Amino acid sequence: MSAKEKSGHAIVLGASIGGLLAARVLSDSYAKVTIFDRDALPTDGITGRKGVPQGDHTHGLLARGRQVLEELFPGFAADMAAAGAVPLDVQHDVVWINDGHRLAQAATGLQGLGVTRIALESYVRRRLAELPEVTLHPRHEAVGLIASADGSRVVGARVLPVGGDTEQRLDADLVVDATGRGNRGPTWLSELGFDRPAEEHVDPHTVYVSQAYRRTPGQLNFSAAVISPSPQTPFGGIAVPVEGDRWMITLVGVGKAGTPPTDPDDYAAFARQLPGDELFQLLSKCEPAGPALRLRLPVSVRRRYERMNRLPEGFVAVADAMCSFNPAYGQGMTVAAVESIVLRDSLRAGRDGLPKRFYAAAASVIDVPWDIAVGADLRYPEVVGARSGKVNFLNGYVGRLHRAAAKHPEVGHAFLAVANLMSPPQRLFSPGVLARVLWSGRAGRARTTAVAQPSPVSLFEPVR
Repeated sequence: MSAKEKSGHAIVLGASIGGLLAARVLSDSYAKVTIFDRDALPTDGITGRKGVPQGDHTHGLLARGRQVLEELFPGFAADMAAAGAVPLDVQHDVVWINDGHRLAQAATGLQGLGVTRIALESYVRRRLAELPEVTLHPRHEAVGLIASADGSRVVGARVLPVGGDTEQRLDADLVVDATGRGNRGPTWLSELGFDRPAEEHVDPHTVYVSQAYRRTPGQLNFSAAVISPSPQTPFGGIAVPVEGDRWMITLVGVGKAGTPPTDPDDYAAFARQLPGDELFQLLSKCEPAGPALRLRLPVSVRRRYERMNRLPEGFVAVADAMCSFNPAYGQGMTVAAVESIVLRDSLRAGRDGLPKRFYAAAASVIDVPWDIAVGADLRYPEVVGARSGKVNFLNGYVGRLHRAAAKHPEVGHAFLAVANLMSPPQRLFSPGVLARVLWSGRAGRARTTAVAQPSPVSLFEPVR
């Protein structure tokens, strides 16, 4: 779309990854895009910000997230690699141990990226600053929405400069809520006379401790590692190489496993009990490059905007404001990236009816990572939530799949392609994958035949 064809003003509330990427796609349609965030926004690519308490913990960009960032910001991957981020084939370069089973490694072309959240946000902000349509205002807190006279649409937003006492009322053709986990979007809608969206909550009962370590290329025989916790072994760990020649290490404790320690010697001892020895090797050979940071994982929340009977025009929620995941699964940034593409495509179909169209399409994107994360969390007895036939079936099937993936690289490829949002979940039930999973899982038949097993196809039919 040419500059002459662009029209109107879009406001984005929140400069998270989700908000920044929303602003990028909105700049293709709107003549003016204004971003507000309550934090001061560092420019050094090193300093975190208060509004993202998980920002200093381990992050990575899944294959679909990297693909979207490259599409929106051409040259992204090369720029990040030049700045020290580490490209990774997510199967060939990463040690995966799921439920105690070591996934067979093989080259796949599924390209992820080892990078800190801080460096990624800093890069995206710099690229947005190059766009004449986009303006970013830090230290401005969103405090509410403005409705039209008939109450049918949102026509602006109210923001308050941090430390000030006079709010600003700003007109807009579209307002995007990207204010994150603690957002007040449902409250703002109720103030305008709309119902609040239904919400689903799952508390993962998980604590993790992260720390940076110095990295020398080639010092260990692996490039990254993900050792997932399970009900039988309720602790795990992640090691991701990032810019600055560092490792970002996170150790995870679920439920009764307790909190990983922060003392360096005890930290290494905790890693020694993991199913693989990769993290213990790393912690034994590398020097800390920063303090240990503890985080009790927040409750996962999904707000079902797509099920609302009445939606205001001119307003959409994105990223964590719509669905905030258990961050231990590393899905949030990639889902936010894919949602930005959904927003772009929804806008191309017109501005009228945008919220309904966007929420329906975004729900289909969210379904897969939500089912993966929530299903995995619900394997633990202390986690409260509905264990439906679908949840029980998928958990049983995925358990068999991990066993098969230890012998068959193509099964691991299918799992990682789905987990990285590069393939639909039906790929897990393709004939070649299904046959290998069922054959490898014969030893576990006694544990799974008692579970009611719906049709695999029906599991992924959207429920609206």
